[in-house]
Amino acid sequence: MGFLFAKKELIQKFLKENAIILDVRNPGEFKKVKLEGSLNIPLAELNDEMNQLDKSRPIITCCAMGVRSELAKDKLKKNGFEVINGGSWRHLKKFVV
Repeated sequence: MGFLFAKKELIQKFLKENAIILDVRNPGEFKKVKLEGSLNIPLAELNDEMNQLDKSRPIITCCAMGVRSELAKDKLKKNGFEVINGGSWRHLKKFVV
């Protein structure tokens, strides 16, 4: 696909640093199933809703397959956030306790 999800060690490091888990799927997808404690801001709304996010906390993006979360990661990085792509919520679920 041209991008890689963050490695296990980096995901675990971010989680230890109280990272925000940002799910960028649409509300219908998020409502069906989500990671406990995750925040939902759909990718299409991220530019307008970015001000809700705390720049002092790292962010792990996720979505259904990892494509939207990669796009969200790029947008957030350009706006000064410390962020990694956690990939799909299913992938990220393995690391969230």
